[in-house]
Amino acid sequence: MVTKRVSGLKYAIRDVIAPAKEIEAEGHKVIKLNIGDPNRYDFDTPRHVKDAAYQAMLDGKNYYGDSQGDHPVIKSVAARDKRFNGSEADAYLLTAGASEGVYFSFLSLIGPGDEALVPSPNYPQYMSVSQLSGGKAVEYLCDEDNMWAPDLDDMRSKITERTKLLVVINPNNPTGAVYSKGMLKQIIDLAGEHNLPIISDEIYDQLVFGEYTSLTSLVKDTPLITLNGISKNHIAPGWRIGYMAFRNCPDIQEACMAQGRVRLCVNEPAAWGFKAALDGPQDHVEETKKKLLRRRDYMMKRIAEIDGLSCVEPEAAFYAFPKIEGVSDDKQWVLDLLHKEHVLTVHGSGFGYAGRGHFRMVYLPPVDVLADAFDRIERFMAKRI
Repeated sequence: MVTKRVSGLKYAIRDVIAPAKEIEAEGHKVIKLNIGDPNRYDFDTPRHVKDAAYQAMLDGKNYYGDSQGDHPVIKSVAARDKRFNGSEADAYLLTAGASEGVYFSFLSLIGPGDEALVPSPNYPQYMSVSQLSGGKAVEYLCDEDNMWAPDLDDMRSKITERTKLLVVINPNNPTGAVYSKGMLKQIIDLAGEHNLPIISDEIYDQLVFGEYTSLTSLVKDTPLITLNGISKNHIAPGWRIGYMAFRNCPDIQEACMAQGRVRLCVNEPAAWGFKAALDGPQDHVEETKKKLLRRRDYMMKRIAEIDGLSCVEPEAAFYAFPKIEGVSDDKQWVLDLLHKEHVLTVHGSGFGYAGRGHFRMVYLPPVDVLADAFDRIERFMAKRI
């Protein structure tokens, strides 16, 4: 018999793939707008980054790397953070994607009966890892009427003696929201008031269309773990290279370092590619943003033209979180759209209670693919109404 910790685990973004595969097996083409993987569309890892990883293999860097991050890439990570947001960490740990940093953090801080305060809507992994840790994710509201900004009063009301950490996702997945400097300062003050460590997920921090302030750049004394990596900013999600940056939390830092030793190391050639991404040309970042901005603007235009849909304009990343008027079962809506029009999105309720009545889609595809997808969505909505 399987343990309680894995029984009923869900991950909405990939759970919807199974029915899509059934439709494809019947000979239909499915337009997939469910997974935030730029490389599945017309984006690619920069050549100098790929060359560096390949050269590392040719140079014999195919050995076990250092577990704790005593690696040349750490110096590049530190230099990048100081250059980009003016922050300096006490220590860094390389991870198998930022996702492994989520696991390390939760396993260090959350046990049976403990609670993690996570945003709603949220990236589903935070809910699942809370369960795997034996604890519970408690969702604080992000307000759609306020550009999906966190509701500080709701956040405060959810803090109890069982709360062991506070998660902030900025820029946000799934909403594309970017939080103001003032908002971030208030969150830091609230965490400090309750002596709560903060996990700041900043994986999309360079894919922002306007102004951006890193929470990491504002922290002074609050215990902080920052998560980031190569997957989004440098278009290499399959490489599974990320990092944790620690501030003011030596016990948590050592607990995560110990887990790093247990799992041995990250992918060594990919780590050298990450170093090239950090040290080398950044032209790909601006090019990526230009393409995404054109696609976002087209998507927003199409959503505005469809009766029954509305959407807060995303300010970063490559996700939109449209609202579906008059829908009580958003998962069924997503499945119906898939079966009738062969467009795959993700049900909003899979991202927490505040996601109910919404769906998440990526706007990574070229405009002609988005146009086809929205023609189908528009037809589907017209038939519903």
